[in-house]
Amino acid sequence: MLGKYRLFHFGWVIILLGALLAHFIQTSGGIAIRDLRFNGTNGQVLSGLLYVPPGVTAENKAPAILAVHGYFNSRETQDGFAIEFARRGYVVLALDQTGHGYSDAPAFSNGFGGPAGLAYLRSLDIVDTDNIGLEGHSMGGWTVLAAAAAMPDAYKAVVLQGSSTGAPFAKEGDPSWPRNLAVVFSKFDEFSDFMWGVPRAQDLPTSPKLQAAFGTAEPVVVGEVYGDLAAGTARILQQPNTTHPGNHLSSEAIGDAIDWFDQTLEGAKAIPSSDQIWIWKEIGTLIALIGFVVLLAGAFEMLLSTQAFAHLRREPAGFAHEKRSPKWWLAFALAAFVPVITYYTFFYWATLVFPASAILPQSFTSQIAFWAVLNGVIVFLVGLLLRGNKVEGRGDIFGSVLIALATVGIGYLFVAATDFFFKVDFRFWVLALKPLDLVRFKIALVYLVPFTVFFVLALRGLHIGLSVRGDSRLVQYLSNVGAMALGFVVFLGFQYLTLLFTGHLFSMNESLTTVIGMQFLPLLAVVAFLSTYAWRRTGSYLPGAFINALFVTWYIVGSQATQFPVS
Repeated sequence: MLGKYRLFHFGWVIILLGALLAHFIQTSGGIAIRDLRFNGTNGQVLSGLLYVPPGVTAENKAPAILAVHGYFNSRETQDGFAIEFARRGYVVLALDQTGHGYSDAPAFSNGFGGPAGLAYLRSLDIVDTDNIGLEGHSMGGWTVLAAAAAMPDAYKAVVLQGSSTGAPFAKEGDPSWPRNLAVVFSKFDEFSDFMWGVPRAQDLPTSPKLQAAFGTAEPVVVGEVYGDLAAGTARILQQPNTTHPGNHLSSEAIGDAIDWFDQTLEGAKAIPSSDQIWIWKEIGTLIALIGFVVLLAGAFEMLLSTQAFAHLRREPAGFAHEKRSPKWWLAFALAAFVPVITYYTFFYWATLVFPASAILPQSFTSQIAFWAVLNGVIVFLVGLLLRGNKVEGRGDIFGSVLIALATVGIGYLFVAATDFFFKVDFRFWVLALKPLDLVRFKIALVYLVPFTVFFVLALRGLHIGLSVRGDSRLVQYLSNVGAMALGFVVFLGFQYLTLLFTGHLFSMNESLTTVIGMQFLPLLAVVAFLSTYAWRRTGSYLPGAFINALFVTWYIVGSQATQFPVS
């Protein structure tokens, strides 16, 4: 029996090893992590993770830091910063912005949740309220600036990671506000024009807005302290060698934040900023994420061996192509590259057709769904025009739905259990899978419809339209992964090579959409793997389509901001 279910067992063992590694790193030295819900402005419920160093009590108070993620991320994205701050003796509140993670919608409301987060942190009897720092990445920077503007005497220092003062979302910076400001803006940040009004991040020292905040008419010198620390007017600019989302994976960016708080706050441990262990937590959650994919495949195989689903097992009935002819290569190229060619255009059309509403409350999820469905239709039409040999691949619809629900349900139980016992999600960087709360579960039921349509159409085209007789198992997997993900490899490679050599993305006005597209590369590779695994065992595209519809809807809804209140 153990050998029969070895892939399933292999999956949960990988998950356990990854979760244990992540857990022991984030609780290193006796740090305790509390999962919080607290009332914010106008009764809005906010979520956060509270990191409490050992020995901190009401009689032995500690300095504290409010740490906030950026747009479309969640409290766990700040883990690298939170772990290192807590190791140095800071109480850390990693906040879910409004409309993100487990905090109530809508996004952007009530200062993004920043003022309420700072007020909550100050209310804790274990916090030294004379030594509080604020750290935020991207929109999280505007979140902590909203807190600084609402409570100007409630903090001592600010670190903006890839963020800015000023319009359209924050108060303008000047030589005295915010207090003791560090701007950590990477050399290859994709948002320099939007944030600071300069076309390239390397030009940031010449930004008039930055110079106004630093009180100088000359280019700001990187690494030089301006103003006076004791008076709260100190400023410093640091430019780590990374990108905007890369700040979360940069020991340099995290070290810059550590160094600034070491200079501006009192009561922390003197641990050098070069002494960092957070990357092992990131590796642990990556291992767990890989284990999750293995677990899904193993769960599917295990369910197929049961009496209830044994009738679904059969070999694929035929192949669309005898060999890779020019027609096959054309169909492959269209499948791989049409989704990236239409990416920006279809996303823009979606903003016009499906604005955020009570029914479709997540604007970017709506854009992704709209883009996906249109591309599913295109793939279907291409399949009709470039049809190969007739292949029967539909199979049992009802049985396919049931086995997909059971497969993903088993995976969900492992994600929920890992969160409960170890307080870690399955993630690497900004690619993250976590349990859904009730509100997002309801949202997912709505978006499941268009994503199911997409995957049925797309995976029908993949397995019926591109299958080749004589392909080995490895070639079949690689071919299908290429059809699903190769376009994004080329697209992102071109964008980031342009950034490397010119200092800005090729599509300068689509920075946010480009950054979001980074997630599709690994996600589509996983989709291709799972669907091919199911196809090879059932000869039907439906089980893989339904499994991926459930999995991807869960992933996207759980990671996107909610712009409209949902009851």
